[in-house]
Amino acid sequence: MRPLPLALSLALLCPPVMAQDIAIGAVLYRDFCAACHGVAGKGDGTMADLMRRPPADLTRLAGGGPFPILRVAATIDGRGRLPAHGGDMPVFGRWFEGAGPVVAMAGPDGQPILMSAPVADLIAYLITLQD
Repeated sequence: MRPLPLALSLALLCPPVMAQDIAIGAVLYRDFCAACHGVAGKGDGTMADLMRRPPADLTRLAGGGPFPILRVAATIDGRGRLPAHGGDMPVFGRWFEGAGPVVAMAGPDGQPILMSAPVADLIAYLITLQD
C-alpha cells in the first residue's frame, strides 16, 4: 500500500479531537451563563430573581462524585429538557448544539462523549468551579 492512502485510511479511523480550552469556556460562561447562574456559578446571577425557579448552583454539579459530563452536555446543548428553562436552554441552547467541530470528552469511566467544541470548552470550565 502506498504511504498516502495508508495515512488517509488511518486518519479516518481516528476518534474526534479530545481537547478542551478552559479559557474559551470561561468566556462562554460569562457571555451565556453568568446572568442567571452568577459569576461564581452559585445561582445568584442578576437575572436569577426573574426566573420561575432559582438557577442551579453550578459549583455543586459533581456533588462530591464524578462530574456528570453527559447530563451537563445534554442540558447545555438542548438534548435534555429542563422545566426551569421552559424546555431547552433559553435562547442559545441550539447555538451550542452544532457549533464548532465535534469533539470527544472523556467521561468518568473514560468512555468518550461526543459534543460540540463550545460545549466541551464550557464543561471544562464548569469542572474548575466545583466545590
